[in-house]
Amino acid sequence: MAVTRADVARLAGTSPALVSYVLNDGPRRVAPATRARIEAAIEQLGYRPNMSARSLRMNRGHALGMVIPDGSNPFFAELAAVVEAAAFARGYPLIVGNAAGDEARERAYVRAFIDRRVEGLLAISSSWESGIADACAAADMALVAVDRIIDPARCAHVMCDSLAGARIAVNHLISHGHRDIACLSGPHVSTADERVEGYRQALRDAGLPESVVVRAEFGGAAGYRALAELMSGARTPTAVFVTSDLQAMGMLRAAYDANLRVPDDLAVVGFDGIEYSRYTRPGLTTMVQPTRRMGELAVELLLNQIDSGAAEPGVTSLAAELTTRGSCGCADDF
Repeated sequence: MAVTRADVARLAGTSPALVSYVLNDGPRRVAPATRARIEAAIEQLGYRPNMSARSLRMNRGHALGMVIPDGSNPFFAELAAVVEAAAFARGYPLIVGNAAGDEARERAYVRAFIDRRVEGLLAISSSWESGIADACAAADMALVAVDRIIDPARCAHVMCDSLAGARIAVNHLISHGHRDIACLSGPHVSTADERVEGYRQALRDAGLPESVVVRAEFGGAAGYRALAELMSGARTPTAVFVTSDLQAMGMLRAAYDANLRVPDDLAVVGFDGIEYSRYTRPGLTTMVQPTRRMGELAVELLLNQIDSGAAEPGVTSLAAELTTRGSCGCADDF
Protein backbone atom coordinates (compact mmCIF):
# COMPACT_ATOMS: atom_id res chain seq x y z
CA MET A 1 0.00 0.00 0.00
CA ALA A 2 1.32 3.44 -0.93
CA VAL A 3 2.57 5.64 1.87
CA THR A 4 0.49 8.79 2.38
CA ARG A 5 1.06 12.12 4.05
CA ALA A 6 -1.27 10.93 6.79
CA ASP A 7 1.11 8.01 7.45
CA VAL A 8 4.03 10.40 7.71
CA ALA A 9 2.02 12.64 10.05
CA ARG A 10 1.15 9.74 12.36
CA LEU A 11 4.74 8.59 12.60
CA ALA A 12 5.98 12.15 13.22
CA GLY A 13 3.21 12.88 15.71
CA THR A 14 1.91 15.88 13.84
CA SER A 15 -0.77 16.85 11.31
CA PRO A 16 -0.90 16.18 7.54
CA ALA A 17 -0.98 19.96 7.03
CA LEU A 18 2.45 20.35 8.64
CA VAL A 19 3.78 17.53 6.48
CA SER A 20 2.55 19.47 3.43
CA TYR A 21 4.23 22.65 4.67
CA VAL A 22 7.55 20.80 4.92
CA LEU A 23 7.16 19.17 1.50
CA ASN A 24 6.16 22.45 -0.17
CA ASP A 25 8.41 24.67 1.93
CA GLY A 26 5.40 26.72 3.02
CA PRO A 27 3.16 28.59 3.05
CA ARG A 28 3.69 28.46 6.83
CA ARG A 29 6.85 28.07 8.86
CA VAL A 30 7.38 24.76 10.66
CA ALA A 31 9.37 24.69 13.91
CA PRO A 32 12.84 23.16 13.42
CA ALA A 33 12.21 20.27 15.85
CA THR A 34 8.90 19.42 14.15
CA ARG A 35 10.47 19.67 10.71
CA ALA A 36 13.21 17.28 11.80
CA ARG A 37 10.63 14.72 12.98
CA ILE A 38 8.70 15.00 9.74
CA GLU A 39 11.82 14.65 7.59
CA ALA A 40 12.88 11.60 9.60
CA ALA A 41 9.44 10.03 9.14
CA ILE A 42 9.55 10.72 5.39
CA GLU A 43 12.93 9.02 5.18
CA GLN A 44 11.89 6.06 7.34
CA LEU A 45 8.68 5.42 5.40
CA GLY A 46 10.21 6.16 2.01
CA TYR A 47 7.44 8.63 1.19
CA ARG A 48 7.75 10.28 -2.21
CA PRO A 49 5.04 12.74 -3.35
CA ASN A 50 4.28 11.88 -6.96
CA MET A 51 1.37 14.08 -7.99
CA SER A 52 0.80 12.54 -11.42
CA ALA A 53 0.76 9.00 -10.09
CA ARG A 54 -1.41 10.09 -7.19
CA SER A 55 -4.02 11.62 -9.47
CA LEU A 56 -4.13 8.48 -11.63
CA ARG A 57 -4.33 6.23 -8.61
CA MET A 58 -7.28 8.20 -7.22
CA ASN A 59 -8.88 8.60 -10.65
CA ARG A 60 -9.08 12.33 -10.04
CA GLY A 61 -7.67 15.39 -11.75
CA HIS A 62 -5.06 17.20 -9.72
CA ALA A 63 -7.08 20.36 -9.04
CA LEU A 64 -9.49 21.86 -6.55
CA GLY A 65 -12.86 23.40 -7.36
CA MET A 66 -14.59 26.37 -5.74
CA VAL A 67 -18.16 27.60 -6.16
CA ILE A 68 -18.91 31.22 -5.24
CA PRO A 69 -22.36 32.87 -5.29
CA ASP A 70 -21.43 36.13 -7.03
CA GLY A 71 -18.12 36.82 -8.76
CA SER A 72 -18.93 40.53 -9.05
CA ASN A 73 -19.06 40.93 -5.26
CA PRO A 74 -15.60 42.07 -4.09
CA PHE A 75 -15.83 40.04 -0.87
CA PHE A 76 -16.23 36.75 -2.73
CA ALA A 77 -13.60 37.78 -5.26
CA GLU A 78 -11.14 38.58 -2.46
CA LEU A 79 -11.88 35.29 -0.69
CA ALA A 80 -11.45 33.32 -3.93
CA ALA A 81 -8.10 35.05 -4.51
CA VAL A 82 -6.90 33.98 -1.05
CA VAL A 83 -8.04 30.41 -1.68
CA GLU A 84 -6.32 30.34 -5.06
CA ALA A 85 -3.04 31.55 -3.57
CA ALA A 86 -3.20 29.04 -0.71
CA ALA A 87 -4.04 26.16 -3.06
CA PHE A 88 -1.30 27.14 -5.52
CA ALA A 89 1.26 27.26 -2.71
CA ARG A 90 0.34 23.66 -1.93
CA GLY A 91 0.68 22.57 -5.55
CA TYR A 92 -2.98 22.62 -6.57
CA PRO A 93 -4.55 24.75 -9.31
CA LEU A 94 -7.98 26.14 -8.44
CA ILE A 95 -10.98 26.21 -10.78
CA VAL A 96 -13.68 28.74 -9.77
CA GLY A 97 -17.34 28.53 -10.76
CA ASN A 98 -19.47 31.68 -10.43
CA ALA A 99 -23.08 30.77 -9.59
CA ALA A 100 -24.16 34.41 -10.19
CA GLY A 101 -26.94 34.07 -7.61
CA ASP A 102 -28.60 31.23 -9.56
CA GLU A 103 -29.15 27.97 -7.64
CA ALA A 104 -29.53 25.97 -10.85
CA ARG A 105 -26.23 27.34 -12.10
CA GLU A 106 -24.62 26.48 -8.76
CA ARG A 107 -25.82 22.87 -9.05
CA ALA A 108 -24.51 22.72 -12.61
CA TYR A 109 -21.05 23.82 -11.47
CA VAL A 110 -21.01 21.26 -8.66
CA ARG A 111 -21.99 18.56 -11.15
CA ALA A 112 -19.29 19.74 -13.57
CA PHE A 113 -16.61 19.58 -10.87
CA ILE A 114 -17.73 16.08 -9.91
CA ASP A 115 -17.76 14.95 -13.55
CA ARG A 116 -14.23 16.29 -14.02
CA ARG A 117 -13.10 14.51 -10.85
CA VAL A 118 -11.46 17.43 -9.09
CA GLU A 119 -9.93 16.25 -5.83
CA GLY A 120 -11.97 18.47 -3.55
CA LEU A 121 -14.54 21.26 -3.49
CA LEU A 122 -14.79 24.49 -1.52
CA ALA A 123 -18.30 25.89 -1.58
CA ILE A 124 -20.00 29.14 -0.66
CA SER A 125 -23.60 28.10 -1.08
CA SER A 126 -26.33 30.31 -2.54
CA SER A 127 -29.07 28.86 -0.29
CA TRP A 128 -29.78 26.87 2.86
CA GLU A 129 -30.85 23.84 0.78
CA SER A 130 -28.20 23.65 -1.90
CA GLY A 131 -27.78 19.85 -2.08
CA ILE A 132 -23.98 20.27 -2.29
CA ALA A 133 -23.31 17.96 0.68
CA ASP A 134 -25.45 15.19 -0.85
CA ALA A 135 -23.80 15.52 -4.26
CA CYS A 136 -20.26 15.43 -2.87
CA ALA A 137 -21.03 12.51 -0.54
CA ALA A 138 -22.46 10.49 -3.42
CA ALA A 139 -19.31 11.18 -5.47
CA ASP A 140 -16.95 10.54 -2.52
CA MET A 141 -15.54 14.02 -3.01
CA ALA A 142 -13.92 16.05 -0.23
CA LEU A 143 -15.95 19.14 0.68
CA VAL A 144 -15.39 22.20 2.86
CA ALA A 145 -18.05 24.90 3.24
CA VAL A 146 -16.88 28.52 3.51
CA ASP A 147 -18.74 31.61 4.75
CA ARG A 148 -22.18 29.97 4.67
CA ILE A 149 -23.69 26.93 6.39
CA ILE A 150 -24.27 23.80 4.31
CA ASP A 151 -24.36 20.83 6.72
CA PRO A 152 -22.17 20.96 9.85
CA ALA A 153 -22.88 17.30 10.65
CA ARG A 154 -21.33 16.14 7.38
CA CYS A 155 -18.54 18.51 6.39
CA ALA A 156 -16.11 21.07 7.76
CA HIS A 157 -17.13 24.72 7.75
CA VAL A 158 -14.98 27.84 7.99
CA MET A 159 -17.03 30.87 8.96
CA CYS A 160 -16.84 34.37 10.28
CA ASP A 161 -18.79 34.78 13.54
CA SER A 162 -21.49 36.92 11.96
CA LEU A 163 -23.74 37.01 15.01
CA ALA A 164 -21.03 38.30 17.35
CA GLY A 165 -19.78 40.70 14.69
CA ALA A 166 -23.25 42.19 14.22
CA ARG A 167 -23.59 42.71 17.95
CA ILE A 168 -20.28 44.60 18.02
CA ALA A 169 -21.39 46.79 15.11
CA VAL A 170 -24.75 47.68 16.66
CA ASN A 171 -23.21 48.25 20.10
CA HIS A 172 -20.83 50.70 18.45
CA LEU A 173 -23.77 52.64 17.03
CA ILE A 174 -25.40 52.60 20.47
CA SER A 175 -22.18 53.98 21.96
CA HIS A 176 -22.58 56.99 19.64
CA GLY A 177 -25.95 57.68 21.28
CA HIS A 178 -28.27 56.13 18.66
CA ARG A 179 -31.54 54.68 19.90
CA ASP A 180 -33.43 54.18 16.63
CA ILE A 181 -31.25 51.78 14.65
CA ALA A 182 -32.59 50.08 11.53
CA CYS A 183 -31.15 47.06 9.73
CA LEU A 184 -30.68 46.39 6.04
CA SER A 185 -30.19 42.66 5.57
CA GLY A 186 -29.34 40.46 2.63
CA PRO A 187 -31.49 37.54 1.44
CA HIS A 188 -32.17 34.47 3.61
CA VAL A 189 -28.73 32.87 3.75
CA SER A 190 -27.02 31.83 6.97
CA THR A 191 -24.66 34.79 7.20
CA ALA A 192 -27.37 37.41 6.69
CA ASP A 193 -29.75 35.67 9.11
CA GLU A 194 -27.06 35.51 11.79
CA ARG A 195 -26.26 39.20 11.35
CA VAL A 196 -29.93 40.11 11.76
CA GLU A 197 -30.08 38.01 14.92
CA GLY A 198 -26.95 39.74 16.25
CA TYR A 199 -28.57 43.10 15.53
CA ARG A 200 -31.67 42.08 17.48
CA GLN A 201 -29.67 40.70 20.40
CA ALA A 202 -27.67 43.93 20.75
CA LEU A 203 -30.87 46.00 20.86
CA ARG A 204 -32.49 43.66 23.38
CA ASP A 205 -29.42 43.72 25.61
CA ALA A 206 -29.47 47.53 25.54
CA GLY A 207 -33.20 47.66 26.28
CA LEU A 208 -33.91 49.30 22.93
CA PRO A 209 -36.84 48.55 20.61
CA GLU A 210 -36.19 46.89 17.29
CA SER A 211 -36.57 49.28 14.40
CA VAL A 212 -37.38 48.29 10.81
CA VAL A 213 -35.55 45.36 9.16
CA VAL A 214 -35.50 45.44 5.35
CA ARG A 215 -34.46 42.43 3.26
CA ALA A 216 -32.79 43.03 -0.10
CA GLU A 217 -30.34 41.39 -2.44
CA PHE A 218 -26.66 41.91 -1.76
CA GLY A 219 -25.26 44.68 -3.94
CA GLY A 220 -24.95 48.43 -4.27
CA ALA A 221 -28.16 48.95 -6.26
CA ALA A 222 -30.20 47.13 -3.62
CA GLY A 223 -28.62 49.27 -0.90
CA TYR A 224 -29.41 52.42 -2.84
CA ARG A 225 -33.09 51.46 -3.27
CA ALA A 226 -33.49 50.34 0.34
CA LEU A 227 -32.85 53.75 1.88
CA ALA A 228 -36.27 55.11 0.90
CA GLU A 229 -38.01 52.13 2.51
CA LEU A 230 -35.96 52.41 5.69
CA MET A 231 -36.75 56.12 6.05
CA SER A 232 -40.47 55.91 5.25
CA GLY A 233 -41.71 54.40 8.51
CA ALA A 234 -43.42 56.10 11.44
CA ARG A 235 -40.09 56.31 13.28
CA THR A 236 -37.17 57.54 11.24
CA PRO A 237 -33.94 55.76 12.20
CA THR A 238 -30.82 57.77 12.98
CA ALA A 239 -28.52 54.85 12.16
CA VAL A 240 -28.49 51.73 10.01
CA PHE A 241 -26.61 48.49 10.41
CA VAL A 242 -26.08 47.01 6.95
CA THR A 243 -25.18 43.34 6.54
CA SER A 244 -22.83 43.84 3.56
CA ASP A 245 -20.44 46.56 2.49
CA LEU A 246 -21.74 46.76 -1.07
CA GLN A 247 -25.26 47.47 0.19
CA ALA A 248 -23.84 50.05 2.60
CA MET A 249 -21.92 51.78 -0.18
CA GLY A 250 -25.11 52.01 -2.25
CA MET A 251 -26.89 53.46 0.75
CA LEU A 252 -24.22 56.13 1.20
CA ARG A 253 -24.84 57.30 -2.37
CA ALA A 254 -28.60 57.27 -1.80
CA ALA A 255 -28.17 59.36 1.35
CA TYR A 256 -26.10 61.89 -0.59
CA ASP A 257 -28.76 62.10 -3.33
CA ALA A 258 -31.47 62.55 -0.66
CA ASN A 259 -29.51 65.41 0.98
CA LEU A 260 -28.97 63.37 4.13
CA ARG A 261 -25.70 64.08 5.88
CA VAL A 262 -23.73 61.02 6.97
CA PRO A 263 -23.22 60.60 9.89
CA ASP A 264 -25.09 63.68 11.22
CA ASP A 265 -28.51 62.70 9.82
CA LEU A 266 -27.84 59.01 9.37
CA ALA A 267 -24.97 56.87 10.62
CA VAL A 268 -24.07 53.73 8.64
CA VAL A 269 -22.06 50.64 9.58
CA GLY A 270 -21.40 47.79 7.13
CA PHE A 271 -20.07 44.25 7.28
CA ASP A 272 -17.33 42.53 5.23
CA GLY A 273 -14.35 44.86 5.21
CA ILE A 274 -13.83 44.91 1.45
CA GLU A 275 -10.97 47.03 0.15
CA TYR A 276 -13.27 49.57 -1.52
CA SER A 277 -14.98 50.48 1.76
CA ARG A 278 -12.12 52.81 2.67
CA TYR A 279 -12.65 54.92 -0.46
CA THR A 280 -16.22 56.10 0.16
CA ARG A 281 -16.92 59.57 1.49
CA PRO A 282 -17.16 59.45 4.40
CA GLY A 283 -15.21 56.25 4.78
CA LEU A 284 -17.37 53.27 5.69
CA THR A 285 -17.17 51.88 9.21
CA THR A 286 -17.35 48.12 8.85
CA MET A 287 -16.87 44.74 10.49
CA VAL A 288 -13.81 43.29 8.73
CA GLN A 289 -14.02 39.58 8.07
CA PRO A 290 -10.78 37.55 8.51
CA THR A 291 -10.76 36.74 4.80
CA ARG A 292 -7.16 35.55 4.59
CA ARG A 293 -7.42 33.25 7.56
CA MET A 294 -10.75 31.87 6.34
CA GLY A 295 -9.39 31.03 2.89
CA GLU A 296 -6.13 29.51 4.11
CA LEU A 297 -7.83 27.42 6.78
CA ALA A 298 -10.45 26.17 4.31
CA VAL A 299 -7.72 24.94 1.94
CA GLU A 300 -5.86 23.33 4.84
CA LEU A 301 -8.98 21.45 6.00
CA LEU A 302 -9.80 20.35 2.46
CA LEU A 303 -6.31 18.98 1.78
CA ASN A 304 -6.29 17.24 5.17
CA GLN A 305 -9.51 15.50 4.15
CA ILE A 306 -8.08 14.55 0.75
CA ASP A 307 -4.95 13.13 2.40
CA SER A 308 -6.70 11.23 5.19
CA GLY A 309 -9.91 10.27 3.40
CA ALA A 310 -11.92 11.44 6.41
CA ALA A 311 -13.97 14.61 6.81
CA GLU A 312 -13.80 16.76 9.95
CA PRO A 313 -17.44 17.90 10.37
CA GLY A 314 -18.26 20.98 12.36
CA VAL A 315 -17.88 24.75 12.26
CA THR A 316 -14.73 26.78 12.83
CA SER A 317 -15.87 30.31 13.61
CA LEU A 318 -13.44 33.23 13.34
CA ALA A 319 -13.94 36.71 14.78
CA ALA A 320 -14.58 39.84 12.72
CA GLU A 321 -12.91 43.11 13.72
CA LEU A 322 -14.47 46.56 13.81
CA THR A 323 -12.76 49.19 11.66
CA THR A 324 -14.10 52.68 12.37
CA ARG A 325 -14.27 55.49 9.84
CA GLY A 326 -16.42 58.55 9.27
CA SER A 327 -19.77 56.94 8.40
CA CYS A 328 -20.53 56.22 12.08
CA GLY A 329 -19.19 59.48 13.47
CA CYS A 330 -15.65 58.39 14.25
CA ALA A 331 -12.57 60.09 12.86
CA ASP A 332 -12.38 59.62 9.11
CA ASP A 333 -8.68 58.87 8.86
CA PHE A 334 -7.65 57.33 5.53
